[in-house]
Amino acid sequence: MIQGAGSNVGKSMLVAGIARAATRAGLRVAPFKPQNMSNNAAVTVDGGEIGRAQALQALACGRDPVVDMNPVLLKPETDIGAQVILRGQRIATVQARAYGQMKAQLLPEVLASFHALAKTCDLIIVEGAGSPAEINLRAGDIANMGFAAAAGVPVVLIGDIDRGGVIAQLVGTHVVLDPSDDALIKGFAINKFRGDPSLFADGMTAIAGRTGWTPLGILPWFADAWRLPAEDVMDVASRPGGPIRIAVPRLNRIANFDDLDPLSTTPDVSVEIVPEGRPLPLDADLILLPGSKSTIADLAHFRAQGWDIDLAAHIRRGGHVLGICGGYQMLGQTIADPNGIEGPPGSVPGLGHLDITTVMGRQKRVKLSQAIYRPTGDAVSGYEIHLGQTTGPATQSPWLTLDGRPEGAQSADGRIMGCYLHGLFAADAFRAAYLARLGKPVTAGDYGASVQTTLDALADHIAAHLDLDALLGMAETIKG
Repeated sequence: MIQGAGSNVGKSMLVAGIARAATRAGLRVAPFKPQNMSNNAAVTVDGGEIGRAQALQALACGRDPVVDMNPVLLKPETDIGAQVILRGQRIATVQARAYGQMKAQLLPEVLASFHALAKTCDLIIVEGAGSPAEINLRAGDIANMGFAAAAGVPVVLIGDIDRGGVIAQLVGTHVVLDPSDDALIKGFAINKFRGDPSLFADGMTAIAGRTGWTPLGILPWFADAWRLPAEDVMDVASRPGGPIRIAVPRLNRIANFDDLDPLSTTPDVSVEIVPEGRPLPLDADLILLPGSKSTIADLAHFRAQGWDIDLAAHIRRGGHVLGICGGYQMLGQTIADPNGIEGPPGSVPGLGHLDITTVMGRQKRVKLSQAIYRPTGDAVSGYEIHLGQTTGPATQSPWLTLDGRPEGAQSADGRIMGCYLHGLFAADAFRAAYLARLGKPVTAGDYGASVQTTLDALADHIAAHLDLDALLGMAETIKG
């Protein structure tokens, strides 16, 4: 189990890279994360939701993602509440305190998924969440040491030297942990080192001497990490590139933003993530409204930034707009939530740029889907993950055929478009055709091959700097 001495130390990337290295060595490998918190979900082949990082890790293993790889997924809806996804399906929306009381009931489900997954592989690489040093959360824990102790899984702790204070991160974790939890940690490694790793040799010795853990190596900064799909919204950054400028407002509850990954890696495209307090750029070729976990709240946030005014000005100047899922809903005339799914029951006006209306329902649609881009006939693969149902005159001008039915809506001049299909930009031919609408030349490249090449490079990077033989030698046979 790979745990971190803090959040965002690189656990997800390390699990993906170790998994790819072990897979190339001939092992049947699977990723596992007991509990994840992310609004960037992936849809699995067995019809559920898991964290985007576990889908990437499954790809690194050469496997299809399944719900057992991430049995508990928390999708934040407010600052103190989240939707709880258990083995791929939504079971409740709870506040943080109530979830703390629920965790003990979830541990048997987590262990059941773990053992089911173990029957399909030779090696499981488990990813922790946050840090085990958060001992105030230890009671009922299912994400870190609580799971490791219950499943009998040895732990390797990762420190992030890029943030500074890495010796204190690791040694401090050793000091605050209960001795029985500390005994589960067999080794440690340093991640995100810039410069000459030999300069930290004395630091490795100091950590090992104070903790008794085996040092496994120092990983230099992996510069191509941005080429892999990001799970954490904090890792979504502007990517300067070519002459096609795409602006994306950073919504408070931005969700399923993997739509941006293929665009960011396209050489002719510059993706600009616009934070709150800054206007949408005047010279953008395309404004892309991404998905949202709380569409109505994010629409209010959008207006509070004055982005509705910027968007209207962009449209008046002849600019293009694309809304995906929640962004699609925002572009319409109204969004109704009669059952109070996202908050108090009621209806709010949309941005009014597409003649559609959306009604939120209780039944979530979660599905892998195949589509055709109608203007060119190009095939697209993606997924749907939404509650709303959208109707209206603009839907009589669909631009996709999704699983044999019309999907999407567009304005009369075709400059404003929306749909529910996530992941469509991963299709190279569609990406090239859509970007060509913006009036500038584009070379789409091969996104899928780029991800695979980067996973191989990550595995090579890890193998060159970590003692993988020692790390994998710490693995233990699953009991029970």
